[in-house]
Amino acid sequence: MVKSINSDQTMAVAASALKAQQARMRIIAENIANADSTSKVKGGDPYRRQQPVFTSSPIDGATGVKLAEVVPDSSAFTMEFDPANPAADTSGYVKKPNVNPLIETMDMREAQRAYEANLNVIDTSRAMVSKTLDILQK
Repeated sequence: MVKSINSDQTMAVAASALKAQQARMRIIAENIANADSTSKVKGGDPYRRQQPVFTSSPIDGATGVKLAEVVPDSSAFTMEFDPANPAADTSGYVKKPNVNPLIETMDMREAQRAYEANLNVIDTSRAMVSKTLDILQK
């Protein structure tokens, strides 16, 4: 059985998705900004890529989405030979962040598209409510 939802619920669910995608884009931007950073201490770990985790959230009798937590990506750091770098270990290797700018850019584009899709849901819902009011006034 399909449960119907009203326009207020539709907008609330879409708004929750907008907020979640906005948080996702902020995390991606932070990852991109730190893609070339290194440790501040000799042989230390650099920035570790962060990943958003979303969960369902009840909203006015419907189910929306929210950011549950941000978790560090456990994939390995890349190593680069640069003995002149202050962050280099005793072998001359520097740990580089586990951030791939290409993947982050693709994730950002996906988040932008999801954001735009939810804006379209809100616009369509508003247009339907407006049309309904126009019909009822006649």
